[in-house]
Amino acid sequence: MKCSQQTMPNNTTSVREQANACRREGRYAQAESLFRDALTLAEQGDHDEIELAGILNDFGVLYKYMGRFSEAARFYRRALAIVKTKLGPEHTALATLYHNIGGLEHARGRHARGEPIARRSVTIREKLLGPDHPDVAADVAALAAILAGRNKSEAETLYRRVLSVFEKHYGPEHYEVAVNLNNLAAVYQTKHSNEQAERLYLRALSIKEKLLGPDHVDVAMTVNNLGVLYKSQRRYDEAAAMYRRALTIFRATLDENHPRVRTCMRNYALLLHDRRDL
Repeated sequence: MKCSQQTMPNNTTSVREQANACRREGRYAQAESLFRDALTLAEQGDHDEIELAGILNDFGVLYKYMGRFSEAARFYRRALAIVKTKLGPEHTALATLYHNIGGLEHARGRHARGEPIARRSVTIREKLLGPDHPDVAADVAALAAILAGRNKSEAETLYRRVLSVFEKHYGPEHYEVAVNLNNLAAVYQTKHSNEQAERLYLRALSIKEKLLGPDHVDVAMTVNNLGVLYKSQRRYDEAAAMYRRALTIFRATLDENHPRVRTCMRNYALLLHDRRDL
């Protein structure tokens, strides 16, 4: 399903699907409005609490992308309370919430706090689905991101495991492959393996552009990362071009105070300070 401006039927599932399509396309304001409609429908009458928990989780994901971290945490807590009560301690829905809460802690830079939560997600889902399931790989990828934030060498091993699973199940040009190529590239960048990092960033960028279009927020994330890499290599003109492109995309979608916008602005400002001729 694609995000559209058309009025959706009075059906919680349909509205929720439309909202998630808008989120995936980076249309966050439209997604928020639709999620509110879905939440209103889900809370009417004798509502399905598991469906309600799913919508609360959707809100958490959306608000994390929008940089509204406190609101995301509040929705995740509500969803977690429902799922624990209704489904018990070893259900895939619980693993999904731990995955997302760990990801939120990662986005907030609270990696030590997020690590045990992310590990809980892997443990639950791996027990239910086995080590080579793509849903388990997604949990492992979230854990790897947190470990990379803590500069733990285990992150590289986990990213390689994730890529092997995703490429086997989805093929070499899937969105999840692109995300993890980007993340593995960042690990190589911290190790100053710049040639490997650039190769992976460019492959990730090519896949994202093909799947999402050239002006998607996810594309801008990899473009910004390339800017950081090029600046570290003193390829200043290329770095400046990357930062300018990333900023244009971010500003078209995100609030000026969003962490991604602020980070990219800071990166570009530092480059301009160092190279006043750009």
